[in-house]
Amino acid sequence: MKLATSVRISGRQLAAHRTRTALALLGIIIGVSAVIVVVAVGQGAEREIVGRIEAMGTNLIVVSAGQTRPTAGRQPTRSAVTTMTVGDAAAIVEECPLVVAAAPVESQRVPVRYGALSANTTIIATTAVYADVRRIRAAAGSFFAEEDEIAALRVALVGPTVVANLLGGRDPLGETIRLNTVPFEVIGVLDARGLDMNGVDQDDVVIVPLRTALRRLFNQAHVTGIAAQARSEGDVEAAAAEIREALRERHRLDRTGAPDDFTIQTQVELVAAQQDVSGTFTRLVGGIAAVSLLVGGFGILAIMLMAVRERTREIGLRMAVGASRRQIRLQFVLEAAALGVGGGAAGILLGLAGGAVLAAATSWAISVSPAAVALSFGFSLVVGLVFGVHPAQRAARLDPVEALRSE
Repeated sequence: MKLATSVRISGRQLAAHRTRTALALLGIIIGVSAVIVVVAVGQGAEREIVGRIEAMGTNLIVVSAGQTRPTAGRQPTRSAVTTMTVGDAAAIVEECPLVVAAAPVESQRVPVRYGALSANTTIIATTAVYADVRRIRAAAGSFFAEEDEIAALRVALVGPTVVANLLGGRDPLGETIRLNTVPFEVIGVLDARGLDMNGVDQDDVVIVPLRTALRRLFNQAHVTGIAAQARSEGDVEAAAAEIREALRERHRLDRTGAPDDFTIQTQVELVAAQQDVSGTFTRLVGGIAAVSLLVGGFGILAIMLMAVRERTREIGLRMAVGASRRQIRLQFVLEAAALGVGGGAAGILLGLAGGAVLAAATSWAISVSPAAVALSFGFSLVVGLVFGVHPAQRAARLDPVEALRSE
């Protein structure tokens, strides 16, 4: 019997039992579409996270005062130390050849007032080079200059969230806001940056000159961090090692053998960590979704066994007129494969449609992977073949005489 003939017979048999065929396809369709949607959501989230990290610069190095401790479900906490100073940032630039810039940073949440409105907002006190190190730009106005920081001017840049909450969306340039009752003139509005990796609003900030803040707002000499910029992405790890050596020397930790009183984190580490977490989540949920493909496979197995039982006389008759066992086996394998291919194709269409609807209905980033689509389709075909082998073997082993006698 020619292959084309077997294909035509398979098509007629599947079409003759539409309800049974639809039920067999359903498990495969659900499995394939679930795998595609889950992987698309996972990869989209991973790309968005990596994109946000890269937007801050892949050669960024963040030095935090104290040792940070990760806390499940919350931002990492760090021990309170006062050993990091403005001079540490200057020393890093002078003593670390692979570091091109470093900005000391002091960050605290304080009340911000405008007229009768007030809200607690994150104040970032830093120097003029912070804008280049962290790739921060002003959507309106301008960042303060080094001369403004040296003169300890009371000027500020506000984030879009602050503008919306306190100024009602009006043009803030030239307006006066009060930070802990100290008046500051708004000279710029920051570009929108959205949420960070911990879900914190990066637009709910006010950036002011460091010297002004340390004297007028915080009344302290130490800072909580330093943002440094390596010469290139390839120099990040070596630059971090230089920073660690320089700070241990300045803080005299080597002499006492004390542990670091600071934490260094690079964007390379952050990207790798986020990719690992996202990849693990995607594989886990994708694996769970793939289980439904196996469930669909058992559906194909049940349907094909039922078909063999119902078509016993037909099988006997075909053997009696000359069909070989190989041809009978091929017939049922083709029917099972058709179920796998049909379910895979329908599942791909449903998965793509589901991903598009999810992207339109939510703010989630969706990234459909061609590899995931091809893998899902291939897996559905393999499932159809694997679970169709046993019924095909069972049909091929029937005795023609006994098959013709069956009712």
